[in-house]
Amino acid sequence: MAQHFQIHPENPQARLIKQAAQIITAGGIVAAPTDSAYALVCRLDDKTAVEKLRRIRGVDDKHHLTLLVRDLSAIAHFARVDNTQYRLLKATMPGPYTVILEATREVPRRLSHPSRKTIGVRVPENHILLALLEELGEPLIGTTLQLPGDDHMLSDPDEVLERLGKQIELVIDGGAGTLEATTVVDLTGPAPELVREGRGDPAAFGL
Repeated sequence: MAQHFQIHPENPQARLIKQAAQIITAGGIVAAPTDSAYALVCRLDDKTAVEKLRRIRGVDDKHHLTLLVRDLSAIAHFARVDNTQYRLLKATMPGPYTVILEATREVPRRLSHPSRKTIGVRVPENHILLALLEELGEPLIGTTLQLPGDDHMLSDPDEVLERLGKQIELVIDGGAGTLEATTVVDLTGPAPELVREGRGDPAAFGL
């Protein structure tokens, strides 16, 4: 059965953040709050955990997972960012946006888009997740928590525990999430392109 940590959304308890990081480092999958819906996250370079995450989510390897990083400097390690793109990222992150960028070789091939070599990246505006990323010292790979057959995302940590308690290692209870996913914007072309409108205002990218 998954562990259940109740973590303060504004002042995350360092002891619990450390324990959550240890669970992830050991190969665990964690349900965590973000600045949009809850997400399933695991280590970027843990192939077994990533495959399990995909099975739980009901998606194949063609489905784009998202790289969660703690700040803009971390993005540059995993994605190619020019000056124009950087200005847009600086104006919108942290925030409820996922941006699609050209992936660098630091991204495992199985996690980038197979034909386009791109990766979706976000800096979440959530104290718990940012503290966890800081403790880990590395990015997480994640996906919005919407289970196969559902027409809605999971935003209630108690429901997450009830439905996924036997499949994942930890549920971080940071209070109720929203029922909106991030806004996804593709920055790989000559101009920003709206892929999915969600919680973030597309106008921030001139859309």
